[in-house]
Amino acid sequence: MTQATVITVSWIDPATGGARQEIATAPIVFGRVAISMPTTINGVATRQIELGDSDISRFHLLVDWQGDRLVATDQNSRNGTFLNGRRLQSDVVPNGGQLQMGAVALSISYAVASIPAAGASGGGIAPVGGVAPEGTIIRRVRTSREILAERQIDPRDIQSSRLPMTEVDFASVGGGLGSYIWADYLRVFGARTEQIAALGMREPSPYANYKRLCLNSQIPLHERLRSNSDSCPDNIWGWPGYALREAWYDLTRGSAGTALRYLWQVFSEPTLSETYTPRAGRVFDSIDREARRIGWDRIWRYGRVKAIRQTTDGRYAISYAQSDEKRDPAFMIARYVVVATGYPKIQFLPDLQAYREQYDDFRTVVNAYEDHNHVYQQLAQQGGTILLRGRGIVASRIIQRITEIRQQTGRGDIRVLHLMRSPKTQGNTFKFAKRAVANHFEFQPFNWPKACWGGDLREVLEKANDSERDELIKSWGGTTTADRRDWREIVDRSVREGWYAIRFGNVSSVVPNPNGGTLTTVTGNSGEQEVNADFIVDATGLDAEVKYNPMLEDLVNHYQLPLNPRRRLAVNNSFEIQAMRQRQGRIYAIGAIAFGGPYAAVDSFLGLQFSSQWVLDDMVKADAPGLRRLDGWASFNQWMKWATNQAPN
Repeated sequence: MTQATVITVSWIDPATGGARQEIATAPIVFGRVAISMPTTINGVATRQIELGDSDISRFHLLVDWQGDRLVATDQNSRNGTFLNGRRLQSDVVPNGGQLQMGAVALSISYAVASIPAAGASGGGIAPVGGVAPEGTIIRRVRTSREILAERQIDPRDIQSSRLPMTEVDFASVGGGLGSYIWADYLRVFGARTEQIAALGMREPSPYANYKRLCLNSQIPLHERLRSNSDSCPDNIWGWPGYALREAWYDLTRGSAGTALRYLWQVFSEPTLSETYTPRAGRVFDSIDREARRIGWDRIWRYGRVKAIRQTTDGRYAISYAQSDEKRDPAFMIARYVVVATGYPKIQFLPDLQAYREQYDDFRTVVNAYEDHNHVYQQLAQQGGTILLRGRGIVASRIIQRITEIRQQTGRGDIRVLHLMRSPKTQGNTFKFAKRAVANHFEFQPFNWPKACWGGDLREVLEKANDSERDELIKSWGGTTTADRRDWREIVDRSVREGWYAIRFGNVSSVVPNPNGGTLTTVTGNSGEQEVNADFIVDATGLDAEVKYNPMLEDLVNHYQLPLNPRRRLAVNNSFEIQAMRQRQGRIYAIGAIAFGGPYAAVDSFLGLQFSSQWVLDDMVKADAPGLRRLDGWASFNQWMKWATNQAPN
């Protein structure tokens, strides 16, 4: 027999009203549910004590020795722990101290007692006061790498590893607009902020990355986004839309003419007037308001996600680093997970990527989605030539920006050579519809026909199989530019003035020009020609294939998940990754990573709202905790809370 300090835990069971007592040695884990095999921490057997209160997390509190002090550490529980009436994160427990978790009040006392020597039968402590705990089964402490190697993770292995572990009902991976819109729906459907976590690597603002991409691609806050009047990421009901809000704003400031024009656009677009689109700054301001209303600051958490795994108890474990250093791994356990990672990669033409790597030149050759304001600053000061590659909405924004610089500075020595692989003489067709073309730009008000959002084309895509969907997407989408009269006039005038020119051909080489800038060799119908440029701007877009996101590639490889023809995650019409379904939970994918599935415009504002609606409906059917079906009356009440800026619940 050896001497050790044993701990007596006493409490009143809230379910039965009976007195209970447990005696054990530290470490002790307190939680909502009992585990049949106690774990170990640093080779020392633990006791897990079941408290059976729904307000207590599964792994709620750890009590262990630190030197000669008994320390209680809250395990990022949902509702917190209180020591002698004061909330704690980690604190010393005095002998006779009172711990409160949910409705359970624990009394903790400890004293030296005799326990069997190592190897003695039972493996637990000797009886004290006639009470003896069950025997202990030792579990080897496993590393994070070993835990993630399993197909299904046992949460007890995470517990025994002593890595931080948080439990929530709903978790999203991405932390951007997709996560925010899903969280907005969750809150409106009844979920509490404590039930939701959004793991992201960038700033807490849900639109931070989107705003950065807008600014880099020359859409300042006062300019209009390529988003229609139906899209309201701050308002799931879509009314009042941005057009009505902007009209009211102008009307109250005496600008009745502009207010009426916005309303006319909405009611007559696109036949009699151009499509209305909102200003970027006002969209961001409205998202800020809704983020405050739903408690986004308590939902968003920094997390560099490494992997997602199924758990043995039917949920999901998310492995992530808690800081940029990546040396502080942690786990989050959730029943429902949404993957909304957005675009992991800026698309770069292979020859331009090779040039940057070979010559280490990131100033002369840039991507339109990178911060490249130095290009426009030098043009405004010294003039020069841009070689523009790629055509579409971003290319059109760059041409407009350069037009503005020429007008503001009066410099006639600013030129653009727009290099395209081949001419575009006629637009794509689908049945009786055909897109217009001018100056080799293909026009469409948005990146998809409007019927893809909520009309007949949406239903067609939902009913199609994978190969049919791929063909439909090719017909409906493509590299298009907004059909706006002012922009078409800019291009027509620029071509006439001669400072903007379009050339066709394939690039055979890009090298530095000894006199500065770059020298591009282009092969076309008229043979080879060399193009000198001060800057090359790649405007070919973004890419979201699974292979460009290490976490998603790991998930696909670990579980052999199917991909759709667009090399994105395959989802059903409820955006669920069915191959990952668990008995207690489900995992979904929305946004760019689900492109090629049942919804064409999945990465748009309205697309994120549409997919979140489907996900929430599916979760309600699955009896997700805390969610209620949003019938007409409940929806109206929630809209009133939105209109009066009250928290959802």
